[in-house]
Amino acid sequence: MTKQNRKDIKPGMEVEVVLKADQTTGKLTRGVVAEILTSSEFHPRGIKVRLADGQVGRVQNILV
Repeated sequence: MTKQNRKDIKPGMEVEVVLKADQTTGKLTRGVVAEILTSSEFHPRGIKVRLADGQVGRVQNILV
């Protein structure tokens, strides 16, 4: 499973994302995927998702 492949990310998964505002610092935010926003099957910087709390960011880690 990788953060770059859309097929590996499903709603309900716990992930760590980097929010747009945190891209320069790399600060990670943990949450549960509510919706997948990236339409392509692959994205080099991570798949963009909306978390259950409404925040939007790119997946950096998939937590098991």
